[in-house]
Amino acid sequence: MKKLTTLTTLIALAAALSAPAWAATKTVTLSVPGMTCAACPITIKKALFKVADVQKAEFSLGKREAIVTFDDTKTSASALAKATENAGYPAAVRP
Repeated sequence: MKKLTTLTTLIALAAALSAPAWAATKTVTLSVPGMTCAACPITIKKALFKVADVQKAEFSLGKREAIVTFDDTKTSASALAKATENAGYPAAVRP
């Protein structure tokens, strides 16, 4: 019986440690003033998806913004802005 209790405890501990409790999906809006044509979002999207754990990117060409959903334990809004800047489209995080 002691072996079963120990095994159960080890399985519970492994499950608890495998997925961090503080992991969270976050969505930010990036202002991208240089996004002026229909091809711009394609280039920006490719740059954003090279960043770790970007899950979704939507664009509004009229508002010149990108709405990005990502895992904030793996990356940050500033890393997303840096990725767009490296692609030739400087961006700022909107409050």
